[in-house]
Amino acid sequence: MGSQGQPEEGFNKCILVTGGAGFIGSHTVLQLLEDGYEVYIIDNLDNSVEEAVNRVRDLVDQRFRQNLHFFLGDLCKKEDIEKVFSLAKFDAVIHFAGLKAVGESVANPFRYYKNNLVGTLNLYEIMAKHGCKKMVFSSSATVYGQPKVIPCVEDFQLSAMNPYGRTKLFLEEIARDVYQADPDWRIILLRYFNPVGAHPSGQIGEDPKGIPNNLMPFIQQVAVGRQPELNVYGNDYPTKDGTAVRDYIHVVDLADGHISALQKLFKASDIGCTAYNLGTGCGTSVLEMVAAFEKASGKNIPVKFCPRRPGDATAVYASTEKAEHELGWKAKYGIEEMCRDQWNWARQNPWGYISP
Repeated sequence: MGSQGQPEEGFNKCILVTGGAGFIGSHTVLQLLEDGYEVYIIDNLDNSVEEAVNRVRDLVDQRFRQNLHFFLGDLCKKEDIEKVFSLAKFDAVIHFAGLKAVGESVANPFRYYKNNLVGTLNLYEIMAKHGCKKMVFSSSATVYGQPKVIPCVEDFQLSAMNPYGRTKLFLEEIARDVYQADPDWRIILLRYFNPVGAHPSGQIGEDPKGIPNNLMPFIQQVAVGRQPELNVYGNDYPTKDGTAVRDYIHVVDLADGHISALQKLFKASDIGCTAYNLGTGCGTSVLEMVAAFEKASGKNIPVKFCPRRPGDATAVYASTEKAEHELGWKAKYGIEEMCRDQWNWARQNPWGYISP
């Protein structure tokens, strides 16, 4: 806090957050507000609900509530983006909005290419028109494909194993081309590993529509009785217990990483277009995560082993040195805290934001 009790970081800065009603978006918006930023959200609520935004407003200190503005809009409609840019002068954009289910992307690639690519191209065009050339972009560890060695380092050769991953890969390439063509741009690409957990209040968390695609929301739904058992895809991987290994990161740590990236955009003039991994640097197997959740919740999670899913990598975890060195960011929380906070959210909101 500054000497007058003002948060100094974001004071007088206005940020547009696309997809700000989503899981990672809502946690990041909360931290932006607490750091004194003015925040506008644009979200089409395709896989999120406005209730998440209302809860963020309730969680934040009363002084900052008027700094949060929600706009229902779709990046695939240029007029929606124009409308939000007519409301304020933005200092930077954090771009979360995008579809993210691997299986759905395989079944319906056109929907993914249209939504993720067209929406982002529209966003760049209107940002440039309004002289806003700073972006933090949600990328993903899927751009590493099936890594030949681990941990994954930012300068690895990139590849993707499904249409969702390819949209992230193409959007990284587009970002590099945008910067090459116009060096006024500063773009940070954040490659997330596996975001889990929830805000410690238990008021905001992950609430996927339909059957979850990711491990933790699925475990959570088994724990509260919404699913009978957890499907574990593959128990014959060459890992310590035969199940796949991933780098899980607490969503609050991930939100912190966005604030660090934003500060870097404002402070450093020589960023260009740069990628950073956001992970813990530790691999955790599916069964280790199940055991940690059982311990945190006191619930038994029945497991059903299923064949491996095509395109699933054996083990993926991050090298985190670059983010530590250049962003001054490091994950603070381990799987115990991730499971504790996830269970706290699940217990208070067994059906997510909207009770049936």
